[in-house]
Amino acid sequence: MSIHPTAIVDAKAEMAADVEVGPWCTVGPGVVLSEGVRLVSHVVVQQDTMVGARTVIHPFAVIGGDPQHNGYKGEPVTLEIGTDNSIREHCTFNRGTPQGTGVTRIGSHSLFMTGAHVGHDAVVGDHVVMANNATLGGHAHIGSKVFLGGLCAVHQNGRVGQGAIVGGLAAVTRDVIPYGSAWGNHARLHGLNLIGLKRKGYGKDQVRRLLAAFRDLFEGTGVFADRLDAVETGYADLPEIMEIVAFIRDGGKRPLCLPGE
Repeated sequence: MSIHPTAIVDAKAEMAADVEVGPWCTVGPGVVLSEGVRLVSHVVVQQDTMVGARTVIHPFAVIGGDPQHNGYKGEPVTLEIGTDNSIREHCTFNRGTPQGTGVTRIGSHSLFMTGAHVGHDAVVGDHVVMANNATLGGHAHIGSKVFLGGLCAVHQNGRVGQGAIVGGLAAVTRDVIPYGSAWGNHARLHGLNLIGLKRKGYGKDQVRRLLAAFRDLFEGTGVFADRLDAVETGYADLPEIMEIVAFIRDGGKRPLCLPGE
């Protein structure tokens, strides 16, 4: 076992005899590092994480961090990583949540390029490639032999089937069939952020009026500029709608994102 003198290893961590822990690494409680694991330098394996044999983790990766979930209150949850993985710089893999399965699972023989993120309760198969800054939301399921292009993002609870490829910059909001090829990222407006409104305490009547204003503005008949004038007059008592109107009138360097397929 090789542990650099600048590394911090918790007494409750378990490590195989040939593990290498490089400079300025931190290994927390409940961490299990199997045979041949190598932490290159400046790696954080926070807690309650099992790292499979011969996996190499590169500088500034944070592995086994707390789930990014507002409901998490410090309950015991875990991360399991298989064998022979290469986890490159600045990757972040979160543990599970009590609201989910309680465990995030990552398979074997995979490459996670710089900045890849695996969210809480996600499941990742074997022989997967996640290119730079590819992102998995919570509860995502990724089959084996999948390639995820750089800067793509799989929505929480999304599925990408075995053998599929997702192009760079793609926003994956719908399930991708096994062996499918999915690409493109053309955002369209699909309504109001109802979840955010409810979380901020908006009542049903408030939400109904906001939705009515949205429909009048974006789904009504006639010229858009006329609908904008009518909404500004008809919903003058709703500050949220007035903010939308002001945003549109202020303009910008890019076209306005509108509803559409």
